[in-house]
Amino acid sequence: MVSPFDVLGLDDDADEADVERAYRERVKEAHPDQGGTVEEFQLVRRAYRELGERDRNGDADDETDPADIDLTDEAGEVDAVQPVRVEFLDYEAIDDYGWSLDDDDLFRKASHADLDPAAHGRLLVHPDESLLEAAERSGFGWPFSCRGGACANCAVFLVEGELSQPADHIMPEELAERGFRLSCNGYPVSDELKVVFNVKQLAELDDLILPPGPFTRR
Repeated sequence: MVSPFDVLGLDDDADEADVERAYRERVKEAHPDQGGTVEEFQLVRRAYRELGERDRNGDADDETDPADIDLTDEAGEVDAVQPVRVEFLDYEAIDDYGWSLDDDDLFRKASHADLDPAAHGRLLVHPDESLLEAAERSGFGWPFSCRGGACANCAVFLVEGELSQPADHIMPEELAERGFRLSCNGYPVSDELKVVFNVKQLAELDDLILPPGPFTRR
């Protein structure tokens, strides 16, 4: 049996801060680009997701104790993680139509606005991809610069779902709490996401933007 705590190297009584810290370390080690494997990467993300649900639910029901959850099958293999469905919207469309990021009907309005497919649409994020990588693989030119979590050029606004942030050296806590994330190293940990990309032009992100370079999309 391999529990979420085993995967992240934590004791059963680890708190939310411990989980977040362990996840940030393990997900980078497990990434295929860093010498890990897709299977290991999937396992780390599933462990983080299970423990995140514990923290949100208060872990009041012993029957759902994450310590009792086995993340592998009878053969010891990791259960396959399915691609995550993402609905996206370009902030420029919001600005053009005078909509608001806080509008609960934002994506419904977008679906009726006959927007270009690059401005509003859907994509799949594979288990070993960041949100930005999935957008690029799908042929979309979302903004980015450093790719290392040190600027907000690639920032998105999270409307629905969960996007983990293993490396973030720039986003202030108050903006993260509002729903801003970095797509360059943001990995989905929910089955579906709704995000607004291209939010770098918002005034509150001005001081977090890098100037364009030869290989960036500003």
